[in-house]
Amino acid sequence: MDTKNIVRWGFIGCGEVTEKKSGPAFFTVEGSQVTAVMSRTETHARSYAERHGVAKHYTDAQALLNDERVDAVYIATPPSTHATYAIMALKAGKAVYVEKPLAANYEDCIRVCRVSEQTGIPCFVAYYRRQLPYFQKVKSLISEGAIGTPLAAQIRFAVPPRDLDYNRTNLPWRVQPDIAGGGYFYDLAPHQIDLLQEIFGPILSAEGIKANRAGLYPAEDTVSACFAFGTGIVGSGTWCFVAHESARTDMIEIIGDQGALRFSVFTYDPIVLETAGGRKTFHVENPQPVGRPLIELVVNHLRGKAVCTSDCVSAAGVNWVMDRILGKF
Repeated sequence: MDTKNIVRWGFIGCGEVTEKKSGPAFFTVEGSQVTAVMSRTETHARSYAERHGVAKHYTDAQALLNDERVDAVYIATPPSTHATYAIMALKAGKAVYVEKPLAANYEDCIRVCRVSEQTGIPCFVAYYRRQLPYFQKVKSLISEGAIGTPLAAQIRFAVPPRDLDYNRTNLPWRVQPDIAGGGYFYDLAPHQIDLLQEIFGPILSAEGIKANRAGLYPAEDTVSACFAFGTGIVGSGTWCFVAHESARTDMIEIIGDQGALRFSVFTYDPIVLETAGGRKTFHVENPQPVGRPLIELVVNHLRGKAVCTSDCVSAAGVNWVMDRILGKF
């Protein structure tokens, strides 16, 4: 892609994520402009365009991709359509920024990576937590040797069912495996796995056990896993999405030979460092919207001013781990 002063974006999808988490940053980051949006529903596309001052709106993805005023595409649809839209965009000569996970399965991730390599056009994935100050502090503490040599990592996550999970006639798409790739594990665990791989390198082996304990929806609601990084660090994880409120947990613990570091992924609780010297806590504020730092990096990458490594190759590795844990291959 040629270096440009302005990266002109087209959105495929006009849902909640484009309103709050990521969408606002595309309008405010220097060198970024939103010129078109697409939704399969005409009223949604028109409403979003009118409310946000976007010049063009479409109900057909290919029409948006044919728009010469669009340089890059933000894909904000459920995972089952990520690969199709990403490949369409790449073949149309448009850079891609796609919501996580990259696809609903590892095989589709490889298809996207292959097309990105063949076309020479980048595909970025919205693992925005990498760029947040909170997690950069976690990474710096580990790299500075605050806990000595890291030995093991443990993920613990438990939440109660959501109200919509009880609606059997209209279940959320996130618990429909044919749309999401799995259940809430496939929606939330990618952030945790990506962060750990960003800190420690690729996970080279992973196994897991899944179960449906509450029977609220077709997907798994409880998962246990073990995994190992290429560096020799071992890890484990437990996820439960039908727990009692009293069991609510959001924690990753990194154990080292000189201490331990604990932090959350979704609630941004104070980071806790435990060593022989005592207990320290770190309060780190994140910017709003939370997607802004990564989107700014992506825009600067496309303008030739930075390098973003949150791409389809690293994201495919996250899907590989999840698919191994869920026994997909």
